[in-house]
Amino acid sequence: MDHHHHPEVSSGKRLLAALLITGGWFIAELATGFYTNSLALLADATHMLVDLAALALSLFALKISARPATHEKTYGYMRVEILAALLNGALLVGVSVFICYEAAQRFMSPPAVKSVPMLVVSVIGLAANLGAAAILYRSQHDNLNLRGAFMHLLGDTLGSAGAIAAGIAMVGWNFYLADPIASVAVSGVVLYSAYRLVRESVDILLEATPGHLDLGDILADLGRSEGVLAIHDLHVWSITTGMPAMSCHVVLKQGTDPRCALRGLSRLMRERYRIHHTTIQIEGEEWEPSSHQAP
Repeated sequence: MDHHHHPEVSSGKRLLAALLITGGWFIAELATGFYTNSLALLADATHMLVDLAALALSLFALKISARPATHEKTYGYMRVEILAALLNGALLVGVSVFICYEAAQRFMSPPAVKSVPMLVVSVIGLAANLGAAAILYRSQHDNLNLRGAFMHLLGDTLGSAGAIAAGIAMVGWNFYLADPIASVAVSGVVLYSAYRLVRESVDILLEATPGHLDLGDILADLGRSEGVLAIHDLHVWSITTGMPAMSCHVVLKQGTDPRCALRGLSRLMRERYRIHHTTIQIEGEEWEPSSHQAP
């Protein structure tokens, strides 16, 4: 039952390093946000608090997903990573909506902000967030769970950049509306990223066809293979991030060697579509059509 899908040990170390950086900076930024009365800083600190939970959740999911498969859970715990990514996306949506609500109150009556301390802390915070995000940058491409953690850190990086822009506007021109404006702008970007993360997580949980694969192309290539008369009940889905799977029924022409056909079809899926988990049922010409044929 070994599916050879174990996360790199380095991914866990990177997550832990990002967690420590984020935790230390959260305390500093929260205190400064209250001292300076800056919503932009408090918004960024709130993002960081959610990030601490998100990073801890991602680290937990990474450890759990590495557990081997059992007779009860034949795919192991791989989809724990997808559940963590979905929860991270939902947290990002909630935080973004809350910050937009708070910013709306300040648009009506923008309070004075201690701009210089806010600007200094924002610059240091940007460096800390960039460092934490850089740690996870390489790992997030092939793992939706780590991408969720990375998106939280990217949101914090954008929050620090927005706080810097707001700080400059307030120091230079006493433009205190810049604080809620920056908060809304950052929240909008984070909300869009959260939507994409939630959508990808839900697609995997609903076993939708992976976005980079075209079911029509796969069906056509299988149908053109030597000895194949028809294809039906074709399904393509993701077990977890970066692990597509495929199953189908293949009707062979009379006289076709089923072993050769099976080897050729499996090789086609591996080499052209990078699908290594395939279940192909070979049938003869006398098969009766299924009521659930693929289009």
